[in-house]
Amino acid sequence: MAVGEARQPVAFVMFGSPGSGKGTQSKFLVQWLGIPQISTGDMLRDHMRRGTQIGRDIAGLMRAGSLVSDDLVNELVRIRIAEPDCSRGVILDGYPRTPEQAEALVPLLNGVGWFEVVIHLAVDYNIVVSRMTGRRACPQCGTLYNALTRPPLREGICDVDGAVLAVRDDDREDVVRQRLDQYEARTRPLIDYFRNTGARLLEVDASRERPEAVFERIRAGVMGIVPGLPDGLPTAQGMNS
Repeated sequence: MAVGEARQPVAFVMFGSPGSGKGTQSKFLVQWLGIPQISTGDMLRDHMRRGTQIGRDIAGLMRAGSLVSDDLVNELVRIRIAEPDCSRGVILDGYPRTPEQAEALVPLLNGVGWFEVVIHLAVDYNIVVSRMTGRRACPQCGTLYNALTRPPLREGICDVDGAVLAVRDDDREDVVRQRLDQYEARTRPLIDYFRNTGARLLEVDASRERPEAVFERIRAGVMGIVPGLPDGLPTAQGMNS
């Protein structure tokens, strides 16, 4: 049974710091529930590529060095969730990003008969730093490795083409710590907003377990929140087999 067979469509709002595994867990949710994952960044790029009026407005803002307004981003989300493939619900990735967007989201969902489930992947700060600074990339084929969780067969050498692996600029420790500090400053007020407004908030410790085990905890939590989901849903292991 998918989300569409529950009483209401659901918007799953995903929060997770860089290195928390948010992308992996979002993909598990897509496979489990059969609903789309939507990203405001992807939507902005799509409108620009297609040359829509919204896309032309965005391009004009970018040429002027201006930020895309919350009102425009909110409108993009409103348009997107009205499309047929979203009729059973969506996974929101990268939205909301500001308190103003969060304040617009709940009445938007209520207005179309939806409700939100906020999923926050909490990860210990030092564990995220270790995860991200342990990443290595092949400069030729782009294959990613991790000294802790996915090391190459030969230390420092790509398994695919034998190139010497490198640390990406985004994975330098000073950059990682800056990104985490920015995430905390930007996201904490949003999580507090949802908590204070009585939203359905699911907080999952994603620090130490394997991604499949984290997903099982998310799945169990979601089943306790969303009505109509039976016990016999596929597991992450089954989806990846």
